[in-house]
Amino acid sequence: MSIEALTLLFFGSLLFFLLLGLPLAFVLGGVSVVFLYFTWGFDSFYMVASQIWGTMESFTLVAIPLFVFMAMILERTGVARDLYRMMHLWCGGLRGGLALGTLGICAVFAAMVGISGAAVVAMGTIALPSMLERGYDKSMALGVINTGGGWGILIPPSILMILYALITGVSVGKMFAAGIMPGILLMVLTAIYILVRCHLQPELAPALPKEERGTWPEKFRALRAVLLPIGVVVMVLGSIIGGITTPTEAAAMGVLGALISAAVYRQFKWSILKEAAIRTFKLTGMIMWILFAAHAFSAAYQSMGAQELIEGLMNMVPGGPWGIIIAMMVIVFLLAMVLDPVGIMLITLPVFMPIVESLGFDPIWFGILFVINMEIGYMTPPFGFNLFYLKGIVPPSITMKDIYKSIIPFVIVEIIGIILIMIFPEIATWLPDLFF
Repeated sequence: MSIEALTLLFFGSLLFFLLLGLPLAFVLGGVSVVFLYFTWGFDSFYMVASQIWGTMESFTLVAIPLFVFMAMILERTGVARDLYRMMHLWCGGLRGGLALGTLGICAVFAAMVGISGAAVVAMGTIALPSMLERGYDKSMALGVINTGGGWGILIPPSILMILYALITGVSVGKMFAAGIMPGILLMVLTAIYILVRCHLQPELAPALPKEERGTWPEKFRALRAVLLPIGVVVMVLGSIIGGITTPTEAAAMGVLGALISAAVYRQFKWSILKEAAIRTFKLTGMIMWILFAAHAFSAAYQSMGAQELIEGLMNMVPGGPWGIIIAMMVIVFLLAMVLDPVGIMLITLPVFMPIVESLGFDPIWFGILFVINMEIGYMTPPFGFNLFYLKGIVPPSITMKDIYKSIIPFVIVEIIGIILIMIFPEIATWLPDLFF
């Protein structure tokens, strides 16, 4: 069988079983094992086992359950509620002030938890009712929460970045450093969009009445709410950038910070620890199975010799090296609408990375573009996770159609961010070059 027919059959089988609704890990692993057996025979399984064993010995993997555990604890401490009260007092006097405050809280959450969804649920529960009660347009309120909630996988620490580093072999610390400036860029671009839009259409997000803006003593007292989150961020990112800890050891520092936060907010209870631990075991188990499947997929793909075919197809894309990068971004953008981000990484990165490196592009820079695309995937229909998180907590009067419509301008802002990072790669590469 020709390599073209084999590649078509391989990816067609993956797509077929995924559309049937079967779990990604078992589809990816099962199809790969079948193709391995018929292309290389039984001995190929030893190669997969050897690769998996090498991954399981990776110290970096320990960071995943630790960051997940940290996120599970921080979700239940009450940090988000106090942060929102502070933003309410300081930003409420501006048109769109509550939306800007919500963005800021999402960025802080992103710098603490490392996963998407935590900020969406927290702000959907706390900020959304407050904005709707004060006359905010529902599309503006929903779009802000949806966008900011996705930053958890871009602003470090990020579990998706750890997986990217494991699959591609780049430094986790460099990926974390590379995510800081693009995260700030997207936050600034989104804030500019909100301010300009609310200036042109004041009815979308009215300023709070004077009696709700608080006195100066109240505002300064509310600033105490940021001390613990800043402390957690410094414990995690500061220890990495300062060279005190590795990213894995910094995850343990983050867990310590989360436990201290729970104690300060008087939420340090056995029931919370137990629930957080069980959810961590579930998520970590799922991630590990997906990693096993990734190795089987990578081995099967390489054994078929399809790498040369894909490189040949990519070389036919007009526009030279930049045309190839843009084509990759479009492919990932479209896949992110229908597939899980981890699955997209496992399917595309073994194909894309050799091409990216052969063209002379920085894999760290490409990783940031890739992660931002995954972030957009969290907020775009039909299967964006953030859309369903929101639908689960919004009032019955808000439909799925409302949520879908709300994200359109914010997706455009994110795409502008990607274009700027492509034009000015230093936005992503400056900090890694400085610190590492």
